[in-house]
Order: sequence, then C-alpha cells, then structure tokens
Amino acid sequence: MLVKFGRFQKEGSIFYGIVEGDEVYEIGTPEKVHKLSEVRPLCPIIPTKIVAVGLNYKDHAEELGLSIPDEPLIFLKPTSALVGPEDAIILPPESREVHYEGELAVIIGKELYRPRTYKQIEEAILGYTCFNDVTARDLQRKDGQWTRAKSFNTFAPCGPYIVKGLDPSSQRIITRVNGEVKQSSTTGNLIFNVFKLVKFIANIMTLYPGDIIATGTPPGVGQLKPGDVVEVEIQDIGVLRNYVVDYKGKAS
Repeated sequence: MLVKFGRFQKEGSIFYGIVEGDEVYEIGTPEKVHKLSEVRPLCPIIPTKIVAVGLNYKDHAEELGLSIPDEPLIFLKPTSALVGPEDAIILPPESREVHYEGELAVIIGKELYRPRTYKQIEEAILGYTCFNDVTARDLQRKDGQWTRAKSFNTFAPCGPYIVKGLDPSSQRIITRVNGEVKQSSTTGNLIFNVFKLVKFIANIMTLYPGDIIATGTPPGVGQLKPGDVVEVEIQDIGVLRNYVVDYKGKAS
C-alpha cells in the first residue's frame, strides 16, 4: 500500500499531511482536513544534507562522454539550494548553460551508519520523491569538479510528496520542458540501485532522518532558459513543476 505525504502551507501555517485523493489530513491532528487545492505543497522534507549521485545511468555517462564508474560517484549539494514544487529556478549570471536533471530521490527516515543487513537499509528508507539536480554545465566543465556547478540557490527542486511503500526498481521517470518530453527512462536502468547506493553512502557518512539521496539522471539532459516550465514526473509519486527565471527574477 502506497502512503503519500508531504509538507504544506496554508494561510501562513506550515504542517505535514497525508494525501488521500484531493484531501490532505494533518499529521498529528487527523481530524483536521484540507482540500488539496487550498494548500501549497512545499519541499517535503528538511534534510541535514543532500547526497547526489553522478553518472548512474549508462546512457547519461555516454552522452557526456564519460566513463561508467566502478563505484557510485557521489557529491553533496547544500540545503540552501532546496526549493519546492511551483517555486522558481533562478539562472545565475555566472553560467550560460544551466541544465535540468530529473531524478528519483530517496528520503532517509532513520539514522543509519555501516548497515550490516539488507533489512537495516530497507527500514532506514522513509520513502521516495522527485528531484531536479539542476547543474551549471559550463561551470562543471570549467572547474573540473562539481561543487560550484551544483550548488547555486534553487538548484535542488524537490517534491511534491514523499511516497512510502514504493518499489524503487521499476519507476518510470519523465522530464518535460514546456510540455515536451526530454528524458524518459525507468529506474530499472540505474547502474547502482537504491539499496546499493544507500549502503555505499552510509558506509562513508551517517545518514540522518530527512536526508536526501538523489540517485542520478537518465539521458536527455539539456539547457533551461528564462520562461521555461520544467517538470519531473515519477509514475507513483507525481509531478515536480518549477518555473525558470533569470537572476533578476524575469521569465523573459
């Protein structure tokens, strides 16, 4: 059974809620029910860190002309880059080539370090959501490492909901720009699956409740420009939609 929940805002109040159909039930006060159309979904979690994975689809590595890694290639994105659904992605003046990267994200629900069993990993996963690993591709090439290119404010859209009980091994993932499909794949094409990624990362650093692991993007990455609407859709989760503006906040 899938359970869909998230973080919402209504009239200045922020709360966590469970989504059932077109209604949201406040967690902790289930008798308090809101129409989904009357609340604003926010980034569904507040993490201590965002761990992202590069080159985790073979075809994406090929389109960038890079070798397939022997182990997961991980990097960190700052929490200051987080935005939620319907928020703006701001194109920084330092870059002329900002790309979208639609991804499945794992949300950690229980502290985890050096797990010994598959069950420990499974129990540590709270659920899954959509993620856009926005990247200044020209700066990534220029710097020779990825921190600056991945870390600008608004470069980590996340949401709209977290889904518990999801099978992460065969989820259809689609990225659209202005309604046109740019990426279309399935998580069955991941080089390192969700559980291998969680184990690998947890053997390096302690994962805490709320932490986000972005699992990598399929082929088809491309440039964003002011005025674009970018959507990351994962079949059992929903659509993460964001609007692209320039650094002055203009859409054109």
